[in-house]
Amino acid sequence: MSPTDSAPSRTPNAPAAAVAFVGAGPGDPGLLTLAAADALERADVIITDQLDRADIIRCHVRPDTTIIEASHGSHGVPLTHASRAKLVVQSAQAHPGGLVVRLMDGDPSIFNGLAEEATACRKAGIAVDIIPGVSAASAVPAYAGIPLTAPTTTGIHVIAAGDPGCDFTAGAGASTTVVIFGDAAELGRAFASLLEAGRDPETVVAVTEHGTTTRQRTHTVRLAQAAKIVGGLEFPTLAVLGPTVELRDRLSWFENKPLFGWRVLIPRTKDQAGPAISLLARHGATAEVVPTISVEPPRTPHQMERAIKGLVTGRYEWVGFTSVNAVKAVRERFEEVGLDARAFAGLKVAAVGGVTADALRAWGIQPDLVPSGEQSARGMLEDWPPYDPDLDPIDRVFLPRADIATDTLVAGLRDLGWEVEDATAYRTVRAAPPAPEIREAIKAGDFDAVVFTSSSTVRNLVGIAGKPHASTVVACIGPATAKTAEEHGLRVDVLAPEASVPSLIDALAEFGQARAAEAHAHGEAVRRPSERRRAAGRRRAR
Repeated sequence: MSPTDSAPSRTPNAPAAAVAFVGAGPGDPGLLTLAAADALERADVIITDQLDRADIIRCHVRPDTTIIEASHGSHGVPLTHASRAKLVVQSAQAHPGGLVVRLMDGDPSIFNGLAEEATACRKAGIAVDIIPGVSAASAVPAYAGIPLTAPTTTGIHVIAAGDPGCDFTAGAGASTTVVIFGDAAELGRAFASLLEAGRDPETVVAVTEHGTTTRQRTHTVRLAQAAKIVGGLEFPTLAVLGPTVELRDRLSWFENKPLFGWRVLIPRTKDQAGPAISLLARHGATAEVVPTISVEPPRTPHQMERAIKGLVTGRYEWVGFTSVNAVKAVRERFEEVGLDARAFAGLKVAAVGGVTADALRAWGIQPDLVPSGEQSARGMLEDWPPYDPDLDPIDRVFLPRADIATDTLVAGLRDLGWEVEDATAYRTVRAAPPAPEIREAIKAGDFDAVVFTSSSTVRNLVGIAGKPHASTVVACIGPATAKTAEEHGLRVDVLAPEASVPSLIDALAEFGQARAAEAHAHGEAVRRPSERRRAAGRRRAR
C-alpha cells in the first residue's frame, strides 16, 4: 500500500493510536527481538523503510494489518524524514486506540530518522514507544567474523558515508575500528576521505554486501585499493576497517556454514515444509517450496462419520496416524461435530513419526506408540504389539489415511491379529505446475539441491515441473524414496540415515561440508553445485 492510500476516518475526539518505533534488525529474520515480534503481532498499521521486510512482516502480522511502504511518495520521489514523520502522525490519528509500528532497518536510533519522527509524534500528542533493534553496525561485522574491538583497539568510529558533514579524522588512528554505512559510490568516497585524513593505506578493509542474509558476501582488501572493488557490489553494503579485520581468517563462521548460499528446492505442501525451511536456514541455505500435492476432503464423508461415531462409542482399541495430514483431517472433523481430544480417553494412539507425534501433542494427545526405529509403516509394525485376547478387550484398529495410502500397514496389522478399519480422511491431488521461471530453474540447474521426503513428492515434482538438472544434488529421506527417484532417472547423492526431516537435512549438510573440504584439499574455491555447473558451461563455451 502506498502512503497516499486512504485510511479509516478518525472518530471525533478519540485518542490517536500509539506509535512504536521498532528495529527490524540488519536482514536475518532471526535477529528480530521478542519485543519487536510482539509489537508486529499487535500492530494495526506497519510503516516500513525502503528495504524489503516482507519475510519479517509475513511471519508476525495479522492478515488485517495495513502495510505502508514509506520509501517513495505518489510520484516516485523519495520521502524525506519530514514526510515520513507526517505520514506516521497521520496514520496514528487515523487509527484511534490502535497501534502503529514504524518498522526501521537495524536499530531505530542509528541513522534512521528516529529523532525527527518521534519528535513529530510527541508534538501531536501521540504516545511513543521505542523498541531497539540489532544494529547492522555490529551485526554485519560479527556475521563476517570480525569483532569490533580487541585488546589493542582504542575506539570505534561509525560513519554514515552519505552525510556531507562526516568527520573522517576521528577514524585516522591505526588502533581505531571504523564502520561505514553507505552505497558503493559513498563507500568509495569515504575510503578516499580516510586516506586524506591520514589513515594508513595498508589498513585492511572488509566490505560486506547483503550482510546477515544468505546472500552475504565479504571482500577483503587494503584501503589503498578498496575504492576499486566497490563498484560492482549490491546495496546494502557496509565496510569495516581496522586491526580486527585480520581476525576474519580465523573467525569467519556464517559464510562457512556447510550449505551457505545454497538454493534448496522442497517439493512439499507449504504447511508441512516449515521444519525443513528452518533447519536449512541454520545451515546457511535458502529454501523454496514447490507444492506438489493439494490436500482435499474426501469425496463423501460417510466413512469418516461412521469411524468417528465408532471412536466415541468405544469400537476401537487403537487409532493409528500415519501423517500430519491425517491428524489435521480428524481434528477438523472433530471440531465440526463439537468434539475435542477428550474423545480419545481410553484409546491407544500410534503415530508414524516425531512430526506426527508433535501434531498430536499440539492437540492434547500423547501418543502411546512412536516407532523406535524407522519412522514408517514398517517401523510402526515392528513396535506394534500383537493382538492378545486376554489383554485387549477390543480387536479393532482405526486408520484415518489418504486415499492413495498403501496396504503395508493394514496387511501387517492383520498379520498381528488385529481387525483394521481404514477410512479416507483426506485426498491427495497433484498440484498445479509451478510458475514458468521455477520450472526453468529446476531444469537449468539453478537449484543447488532438492530434498524429497516421500516417493509421491518425486513423482509429482517430475510430473508438474520436469526432472531436476543433473548438477542438482538429490537428497532422499529413505530407501523407498531413493528407489523412486532412481526409477525417474535421478542420481541420488544423499540418503538420510533415519527416515526423518532433521536427519535428511543434516545428511545434506554433511554432504555440503564434505564437498567444501574436498575443494580446500585441492586448493580450489568452494563453489555451490549451481556455480560449478555454470563454471563448467563457461569452460565448454571456450
